[in-house]
Amino acid sequence: MQITREDTGRDTEQNVQQYLTFMIGGEEYAISLLKVKEIIEYDIVTHVPKTPEWIRGVINLRGSVVPVIDLAVKFRQAQSVAGKLTCIVITEVQCGDEAAVMGIMADAVRQVIDLRPQDIEESPTFGTRVRVDYLLGMARSGKKFCLLLDTEKVLSIDELLELPDSLEEGAGTSPSEIQVAAVPLPVEASNTPDVSEEAISE
Repeated sequence: MQITREDTGRDTEQNVQQYLTFMIGGEEYAISLLKVKEIIEYDIVTHVPKTPEWIRGVINLRGSVVPVIDLAVKFRQAQSVAGKLTCIVITEVQCGDEAAVMGIMADAVRQVIDLRPQDIEESPTFGTRVRVDYLLGMARSGKKFCLLLDTEKVLSIDELLELPDSLEEGAGTSPSEIQVAAVPLPVEASNTPDVSEEAISE
């Protein structure tokens, strides 16, 4: 079948994927907009004792317990400090056959960008604190690059279930008690991310 210019343009448009970009520790990161359920203001986060240090705590999101992840700590940076622009990006990751909801603490949300496959370059093997297996690649954002995060790996459920060495040495706490505190309750998946223009404005 002959491919016309109109068909080619339509195929190119279909290959475009949208990503939400946000700042953490002075660096710009991005995740697929399809993984974003909503963006909420950073408010009260309840600390859960004896959980990994990169778990900031949990929030009550319309009756569901949602863990909030401080990726700065996970990326071996200083703990994020909440400010006026700090927010929580509510994301959805697969946990077996069900979807689990987690929050990413962001210093600020920047924008939604459109990327085609040819716009995405391979992940750098040096010069970044982020593990390569956490990345899908990188894309140019102005004069710099933003790193595209693989949410299924950077927010891995398996990592939530792993006990740090310091916890194994603790007394009087069983592994099951800690796992219950760290694992999010499944929340019904949403096909349409609730990201308003006001929430993503710079």
